[in-house]
Amino acid sequence: MQWKTPQNSKKYFWTEHAKQKMQQHGLSGQRVVRVIRKPLRTEESIAGNNVVAVMQPQSTKRDADGTKTWSAEIWVMYKIVDNPQEKAKQKASDAPDAMAQFLHDMRLQQKQIRIISAWRYPGKTTPGEPLPEEIADEIAEIL
Repeated sequence: MQWKTPQNSKKYFWTEHAKQKMQQHGLSGQRVVRVIRKPLRTEESIAGNNVVAVMQPQSTKRDADGTKTWSAEIWVMYKIVDNPQEKAKQKASDAPDAMAQFLHDMRLQQKQIRIISAWRYPGKTTPGEPLPEEIADEIAEIL
């Protein structure tokens, strides 16, 4: 199966590092977006600069007592930034009515999710655990 490169859009911006890691770990763009939209766990500011890391199990199973367990996790690191495409398109509005001005202001407030990295972790991490050194070093190089 051939891996398809995710495309940048108004909502998501994919860094080259994220694309490389997704290809390395066999993650699709749709799977990464699913992790962002429905995370099981969220770790905030673990790499600094208001960066958020979210996790979702690769697949879950039920124990005999009914609790969910998993053997691997998918992590995505992202940052919410202003959408540079929208700001470049928009200029100061000389709108005569308040509604047009309001819509103009709403367009300027649109945010974009910049996906910094995505990876599979072969194991189960505990909440609040810092990033593994190898991953932290790679991300420090990008930021």
